[in-house]
Amino acid sequence: MKDLSTDLRERKARGLYRSHRVVDGPQGVNVRMDGRDLLSFCSNDYLGLANHPEVVAAFHAGLEAYGAGSGAAHLISGHSRAHQALEEELADFVQRPRALLFSTGYMANLGVLAVLAGRGARVFEDRSNHASLLDGARLSGARLVRYRHNDAADLAQRLQAAPAGEYLVATDGVFSMDGDLAPVADLASVAARHAAWLMVDDAHGLGVLGPGGRGILAQAGLDRTQVPVLMGTLGKACGTFGAFVAGSDELIETLIQAARTYIYTTAPPPALAQATRTALRLVREGEWRRERLRMLVQRFRQGAAQLGLHLPESDTPIQPLIIGDPDMALRLSAALVECGILISAIRPPTVPPGSARLRITFSAAHSEEQVDRLLDALEQTVTVDVVKQSVPDQLV
Repeated sequence: MKDLSTDLRERKARGLYRSHRVVDGPQGVNVRMDGRDLLSFCSNDYLGLANHPEVVAAFHAGLEAYGAGSGAAHLISGHSRAHQALEEELADFVQRPRALLFSTGYMANLGVLAVLAGRGARVFEDRSNHASLLDGARLSGARLVRYRHNDAADLAQRLQAAPAGEYLVATDGVFSMDGDLAPVADLASVAARHAAWLMVDDAHGLGVLGPGGRGILAQAGLDRTQVPVLMGTLGKACGTFGAFVAGSDELIETLIQAARTYIYTTAPPPALAQATRTALRLVREGEWRRERLRMLVQRFRQGAAQLGLHLPESDTPIQPLIIGDPDMALRLSAALVECGILISAIRPPTVPPGSARLRITFSAAHSEEQVDRLLDALEQTVTVDVVKQSVPDQLV
């Protein structure tokens, strides 16, 4: 029997122990956590909609109309008019025939990969993909092949070397820990040459990138023939909760019939779907929010460069500051809390060994003054020498 106490002690010794922080009150750029008022730079609420008054009001109205819970799975009696309307509006948003709601992005990815890539198939994934894509491939029974990060040429070589069979290529659109973009146009070209399905998880791109906030595929000018499977989440730019898969009628009908993570789970509350419909409208109307977000990111990157802090290439709201050592990342996160700034330390296995980091994220609800306050706090706590000493040369 596994010795759990020893395992937990070893995690603490390696600086890899995780623990909850308790938030009192709503999400926002200012939060009260563990009894302290903090300025937060670690939320995925990119457009500041999680506590938007119109979204909150829509949630209340949904509760009045539908009650607190759905009561059953979608295919039993849990699929409400609100769910149906949201699916239709999401499909229109991403310009695909159909969309299907899932409870979480994790369940959506597991469901899709289990259906489209069973035993005998091969799934080709970027080495930096989200855990849900990697786990989905492993649990599907397919052969998982990982290609070098953002390297379409390496993907092409691996596809060329693979024996004949069914292929599916899966990638994040925006990589959640690095903030960089997948070369989706190049991946689509490679996938087409090898008759492979291409699936893009655009959890961190939808609402933020592309015309109308329609994500990385719209930004790259790719349609459903080039990228047959699109997954998006609703708990980031939309500020609510849940996920969806969008694609052809045949894809969605197949998932309804066969995706176990859709069939065998209770539907999300209809009130949540009502709130998300309002959030989606605000996303579509909110070009000024995206413009403000880009301005704040640029301001931060310019300020960080003046401080001599190295940031990987990223124009998205995700701005990682690579520290390297997990203990050092934890100490710097704690030091920032003492300055009134909340930024999480991200450590292995979420990121590769030697690349622990402060994952700094921005919201359109931040002010320029708050970005400057963050830069002041980083100047006090994160010296260039600390970063250089902690980060392996290949990561600098």
